[in-house]
Amino acid sequence: MKKTLTLLMILIGSFAIAQKQEVKYTIKGTLVDLNTKAPLEFATISFISNDPNVPAQGGVTDLDGNYEFKVSPGTYTVKWDYITFKTIEKQNVVIKNDKDFGTMEMVVDVAQLDAAVVIAEKTTVDIRLDKKIYNIGSDLTVRGGSASDVLDNVPSVSVDVEGNVALRGNENVTIFIDGRPSALVGLNGAEALRQIPAEAIEKIEVITSPSARYDAEGTAGILNIILRKKSLEGFNGNLQLESGVPERLGVSFNGNYRTGDWNFFTNTGWRYRTTPGNASSSTEFFSPDAANRFVDERRDFDRLGRNFFTSLGARYNINDNSNIVANFVYRYGNDDDVTTNTIDRFDINRNLNEATLRREMEGENEDDYQFTLDYLNDLDEDGQKLSISFQYGGEIEEEIANIIEQETTTSTINDVEFQDQETEEQNALLQIDYELPIGENTNFEAGYRGNYRDITTSLFFAERLDFTTPDSPLVPDPGLNNTFQYEELVNAFYSQYGHKWTKFSLLAGLRYEITDVDIFQETTNVTSEKNYGSLFPTLNLGFEFRDGENITLGYNRRVRRPRGRFLNPFPSRSSESNIFQGNVDLDPSFANSLELTYLRKWNKVTLSTAVYFNRSEDNWEFIQEETGELTDNGDPIIRRTPVNLSTQDRLGYELTLTYRPFKWWTINSDFNVFNVETDGDFNGQSFDFNNTTYFARLNQKFTLPGKIDLQNRINYRGASENAQGTNDGIVTINLAASTDIWDERASITASVSDLLNSRRRQGTVTTPNFISESEFQWRERQFIVTFVYRFNEQKRRDRNNFNNDGGDDIEFEG
Repeated sequence: MKKTLTLLMILIGSFAIAQKQEVKYTIKGTLVDLNTKAPLEFATISFISNDPNVPAQGGVTDLDGNYEFKVSPGTYTVKWDYITFKTIEKQNVVIKNDKDFGTMEMVVDVAQLDAAVVIAEKTTVDIRLDKKIYNIGSDLTVRGGSASDVLDNVPSVSVDVEGNVALRGNENVTIFIDGRPSALVGLNGAEALRQIPAEAIEKIEVITSPSARYDAEGTAGILNIILRKKSLEGFNGNLQLESGVPERLGVSFNGNYRTGDWNFFTNTGWRYRTTPGNASSSTEFFSPDAANRFVDERRDFDRLGRNFFTSLGARYNINDNSNIVANFVYRYGNDDDVTTNTIDRFDINRNLNEATLRREMEGENEDDYQFTLDYLNDLDEDGQKLSISFQYGGEIEEEIANIIEQETTTSTINDVEFQDQETEEQNALLQIDYELPIGENTNFEAGYRGNYRDITTSLFFAERLDFTTPDSPLVPDPGLNNTFQYEELVNAFYSQYGHKWTKFSLLAGLRYEITDVDIFQETTNVTSEKNYGSLFPTLNLGFEFRDGENITLGYNRRVRRPRGRFLNPFPSRSSESNIFQGNVDLDPSFANSLELTYLRKWNKVTLSTAVYFNRSEDNWEFIQEETGELTDNGDPIIRRTPVNLSTQDRLGYELTLTYRPFKWWTINSDFNVFNVETDGDFNGQSFDFNNTTYFARLNQKFTLPGKIDLQNRINYRGASENAQGTNDGIVTINLAASTDIWDERASITASVSDLLNSRRRQGTVTTPNFISESEFQWRERQFIVTFVYRFNEQKRRDRNNFNNDGGDDIEFEG
């Protein structure tokens, strides 16, 4: 790191000079932020002698931005350096007596903002014309957590108890890794996000009005997870250790080495964790054919997960105008899960008919890999750029489950099942982007993206049919055993035009995507093809009233393509009577979105607010219905499946507020309220509904004497309803405390996630054939302790600087 090398030179120089016992003069002064006048702590002041035989000398500023040190007489080039600020340099400074440089004001250097994120304590926000960028600072409540925990702390984003991610309450959101679709998100996105460690994430881009440069996938918008790729001079990084209750252990290293034209970086970690959870349901069936009128079911999840994650990369500067970056990411997961179902069945008078205990023992292995190669060339000094990206990745996942059910009153085994499901995905991507500035305020972009994926899922299922003969063999079920293959190729072409006048900005684009889908079911020899081309216009307008105040208007058309478990016809088997089954005939859903946002920044307050509207055609709804079949115990089988059911209108309002009343107290809050109106019918039943709900988040951080930080986060998700049921509100409280040790080279953080153990979904489903009340808690309350040690990284305490909190930089980049 540049600062580290400079300080090392200073120390060596100071030692050499001391040996000569030369006369030295006192140098002093103060460094502050030009805009806020806040002191800049730990800034570096370097005195580089014109005599090459004299070592460098200098010092650093204290917490108040002041510096004072001794320098030998001579003629120097003097530099004042601070991360994210432009360097101040003075040449031929003659030191022949004490010198006071007074108060000097430094200016933010936008080009260095990314480097600051590596060690910055504060989560900052950068507002662009088509997205918001949340730089993930030292958020205490997510240390030791996952990508899912990080997303749950980002304004506009919510994560439900099952790990499903929503943007402004809409789950039709696309998640990218480093700006691209990725195998790291996996076939089961919720589970995959729990496997990506929080410390591997540098920032989250929230793109609610994507420009034409982005994929049109995701009717709610795009969440882009940017993994850390350090680029500071020299060797630097940090080591993190974690432990917690329920049992968990983890170690990770985030490091970087930069020398000359080469930069090497890595984020590598291993985790071992247990994750207990539970679910319950109470169902009443109205069908006269149901032998059991009431069924009560309790499920307990005992999960044990082992996870290894590594990101290895290198950047090489070919020349001053071009560079190439190679990155390899690998994730391995090995889980052993036990699900215990306790089921009681009653007649119409609530007399017990049968009680069973069903245990599913599942082992899962998962390998994910991704290789990317990026080439960037600044073709000229006027801003003309060419970038080419290639990515290849894949996922191999195998789940083996043994299921045994016994009648508890007689200890008689009445069901034995075996399931082996293997899934393999391969994907490849090629993207070419070209930027051409036209004059000083106009920009033109054009590009191509080809995205290919091939997903194959094979299921083998067998069960015991003969219980009269001891140890009778399991018999394969030809109605379930199958190989399901999904192949998708999307070719996309786009162009966009941007122009900025004095106060007004415009970014308009058009994207055309050609989609080819082939679906093949091997056992049933069923083939399905879908081929369609679609235009996706985008328009983003911005007007800047004054510095720190602007308004933007955005329009875009988007698509949601079905894939994975939504198409896969294999039913789940963890519950015999409640199953999820994909719909191979599911069609894409198209949406048109419009949003109006306003940003205002004061000295201590940043306010961002938005009104948005989204209309989706052929919208997916998840229908729960009886299949007409009964289990061996006489229970009606209820299937949950997605169908193209409705037209959906979504109208909402969003408010994000950052307030820092004192230097030691920071408040971040966001509030989102939206109305959803759905119009649709299925099998003669109306699924029309109108519902208004909201979610709110309050995040506070306190810096106490003794360098102790406290943080609390309160999330509330309001009650909601749809055509078939209602869900109760959910409140979650997370707490964390951190302190620095060893001269701020290390930190210890203690946190509790879900303090009240209340993060559970409770709801009721009502249909003409049954009514069911249920509760689900994926993860119970957990306590985590983390230790972080920094190598050659000078930690910076939060400063009273709001330059980047809600900054209104408006750029044309996508």
